[in-house]
Amino acid sequence: MNNLITPDQSNKVSTISEAAAAFLTVDEASEGQRVDNFLTKTLKGVPKSHVYRILRSGEVRVNKKRIDADFRLSLGDVVRVPPTRATIIDKPESAAPVTSKFEQAIIFEDDAMLVIDKAAGFAVHGGSGISRGVIEQLRLERPKAKFLELVHRLDRETSGVLMLAKKRSALVALHEAIRNNQTDKRYIMLVQGEWLEPKKRVVLDLQKYVLPNGERRVNVVTDAAKDKFGERQTSETMFRLIKNYNHAAIGKFSLLEAQLVTGRTHQLRVQLAHLGFPIVGDDKYGDFALNKTLIKHGLKRMFLHSSVTKIRHPLTNEKLELIAPTPSELNKFLQKLGSTD
Repeated sequence: MNNLITPDQSNKVSTISEAAAAFLTVDEASEGQRVDNFLTKTLKGVPKSHVYRILRSGEVRVNKKRIDADFRLSLGDVVRVPPTRATIIDKPESAAPVTSKFEQAIIFEDDAMLVIDKAAGFAVHGGSGISRGVIEQLRLERPKAKFLELVHRLDRETSGVLMLAKKRSALVALHEAIRNNQTDKRYIMLVQGEWLEPKKRVVLDLQKYVLPNGERRVNVVTDAAKDKFGERQTSETMFRLIKNYNHAAIGKFSLLEAQLVTGRTHQLRVQLAHLGFPIVGDDKYGDFALNKTLIKHGLKRMFLHSSVTKIRHPLTNEKLELIAPTPSELNKFLQKLGSTD
């Protein structure tokens, strides 16, 4: 008898025996996925070489038809997986934590998207000594979610608009919109120094590199002779001056709005540091002595906030304006500075 595994039988463990094939129905979590990736994820412990062998041999069928490894699955497709010594393990049911970390931070949610106002100090995903980031926490809080993936990233110390996809089709559409510059992302930041230009377009070549301790960094490359870290990526930002601040004890500062044209790693932080206007509180590219002083004046984080994202809904094409208000700790620090236009 064949093992029939459908989405409503989640949280069960089903062994594909030597005598039976399994028939898996594609749900929203796997919609749009390549069949080779679907099999690799589904067949725990099976080498990729075996996955590609059963694909080449025609033993894997989709809706009773032979397919290639790059075939993309559609919702409702039935995938025949031949007998193999492996175990199919669906996502286990996890008890949701008693208190939710992000329920009060939701900006927008429907069947396709989840958008939160991420607080500073939260990594978007685990790794490098962080056992649980935003995505892992949200999956624990929503154990019945069939699909939940980050659309983009924010640095750990950056707060503001963070988009997640609840359907693979939404994830693909949002990624395409970002690649084609069909999003309008605005950040606010406080920088050291007196910024005088009302508007300024900044275009710089950036390169990633790794420190001896394994930490990743980004630098600006202005001379071909210094091109030693690999491929360059052009970064572009439109900056607008909001206000200048002058504090008698700690100096001059400028509040800026940035509109991203490209979205490179640490783009705003590196561009502004290169121009001589480091973001205050930045522990990688900033003025470390000033940062220590600012802690005593109440600023205990990097002053960088993703305030507004304008984008069309990935499925309905409706215009969305996703807004994350400036955090109270940043507003309080601005009030302490005292401003002059």
